[in-house]
Amino acid sequence: MEITKRLIDFVSKSNWFLFVFLTLFSLINTSFKFTLGVMLGALIAAISFHLLKRTVNKAFEHPEKVAQQGRMILISVLIKYYIRFAISGLIIFLLIAGGVVNPLGLLAGLSVVVVSISIATILELTRLIFKEAI
Repeated sequence: MEITKRLIDFVSKSNWFLFVFLTLFSLINTSFKFTLGVMLGALIAAISFHLLKRTVNKAFEHPEKVAQQGRMILISVLIKYYIRFAISGLIIFLLIAGGVVNPLGLLAGLSVVVVSISIATILELTRLIFKEAI
C-alpha cells in the first residue's frame, strides 16, 4: 500500500508540474492556439485524474463498507468514471470543432498524465532494481 500511495502522490504532483512546464515551454516556442491546446488538454487530464483519485479514495476509505457493498461501490466508481469521461470527451470535441485550439497541442496536453505515470513507473523500477542489487 505504501508504494501505491507514493506513486499516486508522485503522479498527482508531476501532473501539475508538467502542466506548468509544458504550457510555458509551448508559450515560448509555439503559436497561441497550440499553447492554448496544450494548456487546456493538460488541465482536462490533470483535473480528471485528480477527480478519479478522489473518487477511488472516498470509495475505499472504509474497509468494512467495502466488504459489505463491494459490487455497489465498484458500480458507483465506474458510473462516475464514465460520466467524467463523457464530459471530457464533449469538452475536447467542442474545443476542436470550434477551432479554439490546435488538435496536436491538445493531444500533447492530454498526454500529461501518461507521461507522469511513465516517469513514476521508471523511477519505481529503478528504485526496485537498485534495492535488489544492494
